[in-house]
Amino acid sequence: MINYLTRDLIIHLIVFQLVQLVVILSNLAVLHRSRRHAYPDELPKVSILVPARNEEQNVGRCIESLLAHDYPSFEVLVLDDQSTDGTLAILRQMAESQPKLKVLTGSAPPKDQSGKNWACSQLASQAQGDLFLFTDADTVHQPQTLSEIVTALMGEQADLLIGFPRQEVHSWTEKLLVPFFTWASLSFIPLWLAYRVRSQALVAAVGQMMLFRREAYQEIGGHAALGITIVDDLTLAKKIKSAGMRWRVTRVSDLISCRMYQDGWEAIQGFTKNLFAAFDFHILSYLFVFLWLAIQYLTPLIVLVSLAFGKAPNARIGELAFCIGLSLLLWAIVYQETGIPLNLVFLYPLTILANVVVALRSLFFSMTGRLTWKDRSLATPKWKWF
Repeated sequence: MINYLTRDLIIHLIVFQLVQLVVILSNLAVLHRSRRHAYPDELPKVSILVPARNEEQNVGRCIESLLAHDYPSFEVLVLDDQSTDGTLAILRQMAESQPKLKVLTGSAPPKDQSGKNWACSQLASQAQGDLFLFTDADTVHQPQTLSEIVTALMGEQADLLIGFPRQEVHSWTEKLLVPFFTWASLSFIPLWLAYRVRSQALVAAVGQMMLFRREAYQEIGGHAALGITIVDDLTLAKKIKSAGMRWRVTRVSDLISCRMYQDGWEAIQGFTKNLFAAFDFHILSYLFVFLWLAIQYLTPLIVLVSLAFGKAPNARIGELAFCIGLSLLLWAIVYQETGIPLNLVFLYPLTILANVVVALRSLFFSMTGRLTWKDRSLATPKWKWF
């Protein structure tokens, strides 16, 4: 067993990482190709829909960037989701001088709806556009964003277009947790295959940028059909896919940035809410994935230290160096593409450890009914073994 762990396993990890490298490179090619379509002759009206709950630190900058779009026909609808801070006052003041901005005051969610799903349902019911762009109040958009993503959606003939914004990370906890979800999506979901099969396992989404055709959104029931679902973005993408419609991913890290969480503790809470939910509360597959990630990225380092102390005589320094170098390359490519500081690549073992710990926290909090978000308790999910 020791011989396998210190030699054969390293070879197997190298093979796995080479496959992962192919997946990443093919995904980047897909993302870039979707931005190469010619601008259409006619651009449809877009409704930009922003749910906002206690976002006084972010909402002004976000809405200013949305109103600055160089797009011929759009509206911005923002719903204040019962904020207890100054969010609503900021929005109302901005709306006084911005005819394209409409501010809605949200009502309390019914018992069969989560807060965000209900907020987004209220927004969609007031939208007038042919396309719906759902985005978060902590995002910032470049003026050309709408033109680029609408062109990509129409060029790809998609019903749903998603993209991974550039993530701003400030605290050390954010630096270790936040880049993980984009890295994982681009590393393990081969888009060229995901587009061609109906498997719900091969789908990705991020609520910071979801551009729907109005008819497609309504056909799947929109957010109103999600009930108490926690991970709304992934569930909507799965619904689009299961309905036989087209979902596509495009490059937006040069167009949209986002500070997903305002501090390290909020990042822990956010990932506690989302990680287990992203696996639809399937325990064994969830544990297997995070165990495998720990094996893949921590074992070579453990073996290297063991070799230095003469405890792994069958290990080969060249194989270990190649394996660890591949790991650095896999993280570096994704970080470079998505605008994450490259010096964080060298912290990938800590990134894995941090996400494993929060993944276990997510499992525990979900199964014990202790999930909360923005001062609201979330329903205890129904978990499954398989």
